[in-house]
Amino acid sequence: MKIEFTKMHLLGNDFVVIDSIQQNFKPNGKLIRLWANRHRGIGFDQLLLIEKSQSKSTHFYYRIFNADGNEVAQCGNGALCVAKFLLDKQLTKKNPIHLMTIHTALELNSKENGKVTANLGLPIFDPEKIPFINRPTSPPPIYPIETPFGRFDCCVLSLGNPHCVIQTNTLDEAPLKDLGSYFNHHPYPYFPQGCNVEFMKIRDPKQIDLRIYERGVGETQACGSGACAAVIAGRLLNRLTKKVNVKLPGGLLTVKWEGENSPVFLRGTPVTVFQGETD
Repeated sequence: MKIEFTKMHLLGNDFVVIDSIQQNFKPNGKLIRLWANRHRGIGFDQLLLIEKSQSKSTHFYYRIFNADGNEVAQCGNGALCVAKFLLDKQLTKKNPIHLMTIHTALELNSKENGKVTANLGLPIFDPEKIPFINRPTSPPPIYPIETPFGRFDCCVLSLGNPHCVIQTNTLDEAPLKDLGSYFNHHPYPYFPQGCNVEFMKIRDPKQIDLRIYERGVGETQACGSGACAAVIAGRLLNRLTKKVNVKLPGGLLTVKWEGENSPVFLRGTPVTVFQGETD
């Protein structure tokens, strides 16, 4: 049985999006890893599935699978792409569009200029809910963490997926791949489910530079939830304004966070690359 798909990206963070409402597609880890392979498959960071809503308060159920085949609860850039996909395919005329992931409800607003803004909800700082094993006695959310690559002061939070944000003045020299691999292949003693790792350089109160290691993917060109996590960290350090431009290897995202007890907003321009079908 052939499956129709759409290849999309946002700043090089790329996806395969599948309509699982009008197609009978059942994901499995082996198949996802095969398709994600950039030499022998389609190639992508995440596979995104759209299914029928499981509640009356949302329009669609949104599932996310990393390139390693594991299902995760959040992908901000993916959500922006899904909004464009749904409107382009005329699966809905709603605006805003309400999606539900495994754990999180999302609201997506599309503009005529192609930009989409996602309300990713409230950040989570409770170590048990991230999850993060809080061995140090420091007050949250900044924790000193000892690793084989040195000691880092980390801002730890969740936006439906765990994040570890580290401020640096030497972004090019940051041990991103080593630290990301360490936290995700040796989940104890800190992150029992692994985590995304972000190294952030603050240029001024309205702009940061960012590199991101995504759990289950590796270093990526961009990551929406990672950009949001970094801005939240910078705000908690009293270094950033409410609205920040985030410069990633793939380009710019805009993040807005008012502060404690407020949701975080992500804005970007999703792009459709091509349509295809595969067995």
